[in-house]
Amino acid sequence: MRRLLTAVLTCLGITAGALVAASPAYATVFQTYGSGVNVRADAYLSSAVVGTLSGPTSIDVDCQKQGDLVSNSDGTSSWWAHVPALGGYVTVVYVAIPEDQLPGVPVCGDGPPPETGDITLADVQAMFGSRIANPSIVQTGLPSLNQAMRDANINTPYRKAAFLATLVHESRLEYNIREIGDTRVYGGRGYIQLTGDFNYGPAGQYLGIDLLGNPDLALSLQWSAPIARWYWTVARNINPYADNLDMGRVNAAIGYPAGAEDQRRCDSFKSALQYLTGSIPAGVICTRPSKLKGDTSHLTRTQFDTLAKNGSGLG
Repeated sequence: MRRLLTAVLTCLGITAGALVAASPAYATVFQTYGSGVNVRADAYLSSAVVGTLSGPTSIDVDCQKQGDLVSNSDGTSSWWAHVPALGGYVTVVYVAIPEDQLPGVPVCGDGPPPETGDITLADVQAMFGSRIANPSIVQTGLPSLNQAMRDANINTPYRKAAFLATLVHESRLEYNIREIGDTRVYGGRGYIQLTGDFNYGPAGQYLGIDLLGNPDLALSLQWSAPIARWYWTVARNINPYADNLDMGRVNAAIGYPAGAEDQRRCDSFKSALQYLTGSIPAGVICTRPSKLKGDTSHLTRTQFDTLAKNGSGLG
């Protein structure tokens, strides 16, 4: 089908190169085929679906990147076309060309947007306003928090926006906060509000400290930020959800049941994105998949990852 459609377009004098004049200077026009072709936030089958092509469509492609291998009856390709107008990527398998890689299209820069520098108190105040209730405590903790972000590769606007939006709702970005009214031995503490012996134990083992024996270490300037980094990257693998602008899955990964809080956190995510990038990108996802609407806090990382996977559709 890919090659047949390409031949038909060529016979009609309609080629990708001939269509460029109608497109922005940076883009090249291609034709897709098939129906129900997914547009994904990144070049992976696990990435969030940000749109669907109901039928054959002309797409303006500015770059391409390698990702997951996709096959159909006409061929196989690991290349994905980035379509800025759709806010995502379309697998090249459903682009009407004879090749498995788009001709004449540059390779996209790897990963999400470029790295940014350390976060300042002025930055978080601009992002979150009155949620920064104790600026002096926030200021004291920022050097350790920035180090934790570097260690966790939370180094792009999308990742920083998701991480900081999460922490401002968990702890107001205060490293030494205890969950109000929580008198449990292993109740919420610190930036990420570490909760439960099932988290205190593994976090302490990973960091080489006795959190089970001394849970208040989670409130300390030395350990609060590393614990947040551990949860973000070891207990869960949250950066890819941030890369996909999927705040729904970020919230589910934190481990509380779905509700009105999800939208509040997504609004903070958007506010941070607006500040860090100058706009709110298309494709932000605020809602969770149905399988992740309950309390996921007791799940292992493998169990959570299994429930969090996307599915359905072409590509």
